[in-house]
Amino acid sequence: MEAALADFLRHLGIEKNASAYTVKSYREDLTQALTFFGERLGGSVAPERITTRLLRAFLAWLHEQGYAKATISRRIAAVRSWLRFLCRRGVLTANVAEGLRGPRKDKTLPHFMTDGDIRKLLAISMGDHPLAQRDQAILETLYSAGVRVGELCSLKLDDLDLDEGIITVRGKGRKERLALLGKASREALGEWLEVRATFLAALQRSTTAVFLNKNGTPLTVRSIGRILAKYLQQAGLDPRSTPHTLRHTFATHLLDAGADIRGVQELLGHKNLTTTQIYTHVSTQRLQDSYHKAHPRA
Repeated sequence: MEAALADFLRHLGIEKNASAYTVKSYREDLTQALTFFGERLGGSVAPERITTRLLRAFLAWLHEQGYAKATISRRIAAVRSWLRFLCRRGVLTANVAEGLRGPRKDKTLPHFMTDGDIRKLLAISMGDHPLAQRDQAILETLYSAGVRVGELCSLKLDDLDLDEGIITVRGKGRKERLALLGKASREALGEWLEVRATFLAALQRSTTAVFLNKNGTPLTVRSIGRILAKYLQQAGLDPRSTPHTLRHTFATHLLDAGADIRGVQELLGHKNLTTTQIYTHVSTQRLQDSYHKAHPRA
């Protein structure tokens, strides 16, 4: 079973070109499932011993443990993908998880920041320490380009074209797309790059990563989350906001201003238009709220 799992993870990383984060998530989800199967069946488990009944028991156990609906759905989907892979490799003759579905996820609108809130965040004084320009460039780029935080972490110097206001982004599945930079983000990035060169020289280090920590190594997703949390607190803004909130804000503000939804889809790097359409629901909800507050006969 461990060999079958390792083979699948290699397939994700090499053949499907999945990111390290995606492979890690599949590993964690499937390891939990295999541990459950082993405890129920006693000892090691061969793939052919997995049945629909066992999978339903796993689904029920996840519910009992109090996992969120989204987590349960993801773990069932991971098992289904793995068994489908084993079928293609001839290890199994049928995918017993094909008809198994996780719980229906609640439809929630993405959390975003208002125009006033984003202006307040980006106008905050970040101090005069050497990395203040870095922090400004990070927040400006997240909002201006609408990139995922993982995409921001992986940016290299060659990905930036500040003269044209374009950056090359490697998204999910390592697919490349172009993202746009506004005037403020171009200026912030330009100032950070000047500081960055001096900063690296003082450390006697060399790297092509755009955003660095105090040791001169690439920033992590978690580090950028902490940076944003610090400035949200200073600005007195909603602490629930995350780097991904700035991506939601980017899309919502574009659609509010009349941007074409397919253009927004392309900028976000969404494979399906339905993923982007959630932001039209946000805009519609805001319009309805304004109507009910303002119209005398609403």
